[in-house]
Amino acid sequence: MNKTPSKSAILQWISDNPALTAKRDIAKAFGIKGAARIDLKRILKELEAEGHLQKRKKTFRERDSLPPVSVLQIIGPDKDGDLEARAMEWEGEGPKPQILVIPKSGDKALGAGDRILARVTKHKGAGNLYEARLIRHIGANPERIIGVFRQGHEGGRILPVDKGASKEWLVPAGASGGAKDGELVEAELTGSKARMGLPRAQVVTRLGDPSAPKAVSLIAIHQHGIPDHFPDEVIAEADSKKPAGLAGRTDLRDVPLVTIDPFDARDHDDACYAEPDTDPANKGGHILWVAIADVAHYVTPGSELDREARNRGNSSYFPDRVVPMLPDRLSGDLCSLHEGVPRACLAVRIVIDSEGNKLRHEFLRGLMKSPASLNYLEVQQAMDGNPNEKTEALVSPVLRPLYAAYAALKKARAVRQPLELDLPERKIILDDDGKVTSVAFAERFDAHRLIEEFMVLANVCAAETLIEKKQPLLFRVHEEPAQDKLNALRETAEAAGLTLPKGQVLQTRHLNQLLAQAADSDESELINISTLRSMTQAYYAPENFGHFGLALRNYGHFTSPIRRYADLIVHRALITAHGWGDDGLTQADADALKETGEHISQTERRSMVAERDTTDRYLAAFLSEHVGEEMGGRISGVVKFGVFVKLDATGADGLVPVRSIGREYFDFDADSSTLMGSETGVIIRLGQRVTVKLASTTPQTGGVELELLTLDGKELPKGRGGNFKGRGKPTRRKASNAKRKADKVKRKVKRSR
Repeated sequence: MNKTPSKSAILQWISDNPALTAKRDIAKAFGIKGAARIDLKRILKELEAEGHLQKRKKTFRERDSLPPVSVLQIIGPDKDGDLEARAMEWEGEGPKPQILVIPKSGDKALGAGDRILARVTKHKGAGNLYEARLIRHIGANPERIIGVFRQGHEGGRILPVDKGASKEWLVPAGASGGAKDGELVEAELTGSKARMGLPRAQVVTRLGDPSAPKAVSLIAIHQHGIPDHFPDEVIAEADSKKPAGLAGRTDLRDVPLVTIDPFDARDHDDACYAEPDTDPANKGGHILWVAIADVAHYVTPGSELDREARNRGNSSYFPDRVVPMLPDRLSGDLCSLHEGVPRACLAVRIVIDSEGNKLRHEFLRGLMKSPASLNYLEVQQAMDGNPNEKTEALVSPVLRPLYAAYAALKKARAVRQPLELDLPERKIILDDDGKVTSVAFAERFDAHRLIEEFMVLANVCAAETLIEKKQPLLFRVHEEPAQDKLNALRETAEAAGLTLPKGQVLQTRHLNQLLAQAADSDESELINISTLRSMTQAYYAPENFGHFGLALRNYGHFTSPIRRYADLIVHRALITAHGWGDDGLTQADADALKETGEHISQTERRSMVAERDTTDRYLAAFLSEHVGEEMGGRISGVVKFGVFVKLDATGADGLVPVRSIGREYFDFDADSSTLMGSETGVIIRLGQRVTVKLASTTPQTGGVELELLTLDGKELPKGRGGNFKGRGKPTRRKASNAKRKADKVKRKVKRSR
């Protein structure tokens, strides 16, 4: 048969034979030879132009269908336990296909993120449903990127939003996922490169307008892989929970435990109360109560809520939103110690003496009812003699005893001497549309310090009880600084005319002495920042190595189980240790404490970086309206490529590129963290006061570029670089480079001879 088939016949053949869709396969099926192949080619092109077919290399297929052999990515099991996947090369315009992976005996176990090569078969009469059989496992968890999509003639490109990044990614035609030009997208690297060397990527999620104020935190959330959507089964489980009753609990509803939080707090997971100790043997002593929401009652081991909470590790806080560890039904309702509502809690009753030393303590599983939810400012105003309607009745019976107990604890703190850093906290104020209206440094009151001191003491009690009862737990570990970091801090101190003793076991009191020397001087901020940078990063572990910064031997997190999984582990350990129920720490969880500690330490760092990136982007957006203005600041970092300056008014960090400083070369000394002018000898170091001009901002990345105007109140010497801005004597360096190359060539010639 040499007659050219009709279009409908060709389409039917391709539909019935998805593995035989090359032009030669079609020609063979219809007996087309010789010149008739030209007509077949024309018909196939017409079908492609009309949208019925799509060419893929040398084969044709129905436009809204998958090739018989496809690259898939495993999504994970659905609610029925069937393994679902998505097509990595879907280019159709219709709904994306639903793909079920059917494993055979002996196939490799597959999990979410795995990429496989599979043979796919479309089920007739089942819509867009495909069945896939594993051919080969390719890889797992392809790298994801966040960027701005720019439309091109065929596909487009993705521009980075990472600060300092310059790499772009090529999006092939059909891989844009419907993204529009200028839209913020999440994409997945496909592992292949284009002809010009750019890596290829496929858009997987459209995130909207990158210039929208509320997209700032969204960028960080997706960029750092913070889960921000609760699965349906987790929400369903949370919604099914009911308030805990009094059964099996101590009735604490008559104890006036008040919550004291920021004015905009969404949840209240800790409450406190204090009263004088009437025991004659403890004259001037106090009884302190700290009650914490009983999250373990609702989030039980092995539940959907538990798996999701462990996966998240902690809540993440941004200026415009919170990504919680637990659904709002728990974090904002059942586990929040709201005013006037009975709530389940774990409480510790602590007896301290007049000097703030802990004499004894005991834990209870109770039911409480807070008489008042207060904020820091109104508590401080009440204690300063300006109570409002809510706090007026609480001053004598509740607030004054709390402050009396705090005064005793301050004495014990002075003896213990934890690290006393003075680093003001920035607070970004947004309007209803998410735009930055101001940047301020949050004011700290004694009310803040009171709660912090009570919580530290409660955390110590939890760790000591579990150690005594030989119950596994996760400690909050903060090891002492590394020697090289201490040496760098000592050099910074000496350069500022201060001293940090050598030759003795370092204690926090030694660092506090250094901080006290710098207090109320121009070097104060420098020494505080340098001391902070010398510290190791705290982490969670089942082994107890103490907490250096707090000067405590035994420390575990107990006071925030709504927002930290580590605290939930400690709550479960306390439940098991006291035999309070079957919702305590299981043997499986105890055996996995090391892995859990490592995981939640990583999620904590992930949140910290995401929160910092978001703050940088908001600050850059705020400063974008002040480009060209002069500002004061202090040098907070010196690196080979430039100088970082912390601006006084906002606390934002900006970069002065080394190429823009003067007209000479600057040599970087890593040991002293200084830049020295090669001609003038001017030295740029940490802590110097500077005046800068805001040169530019890049809100999408959080970048702030500055121009250095004065150093310690003096203009920079210009050097003799002529018209070479940022360059001194280029000819001298070029000559030396040329000499090195010539010497290298000579050595090669001698060896070859």
